[in-house]
Amino acid sequence: MRIGELARTTGVSVRLLRYYEEQGLLSPRRAPGGHRRYPAEAVTEVARIRTLLAAGLPTRIIRELVPCVLGDGPEVDVCVQDRLREQLADLDARIARMQQARTSLGALLDASVRAAA
Repeated sequence: MRIGELARTTGVSVRLLRYYEEQGLLSPRRAPGGHRRYPAEAVTEVARIRTLLAAGLPTRIIRELVPCVLGDGPEVDVCVQDRLREQLADLDARIARMQQARTSLGALLDASVRAAA
């Protein structure tokens, strides 16, 4: 299928599909005229990419994980589970820093309101 058809089928823009290709997440074949041609499985590949992006993974990590995704679902091979654990720990650390910043900002705002009263 051509890129426009893949975009319509998956609900992902042509621009984003090209970006996935640039990032090494999709590998279309090229027709003699240079047009991208995607196999039917590209629909499933795009769904996997979207699932991994929704989990907060950057494309550089997704590129590592895509070959290890099992079946049509979101399960991954055991060999990459440590990589996912690292990403989860990183996300937890970022959330903790943001919660701390939120608490500090709230305290600053409260102090400013009290001082103005």
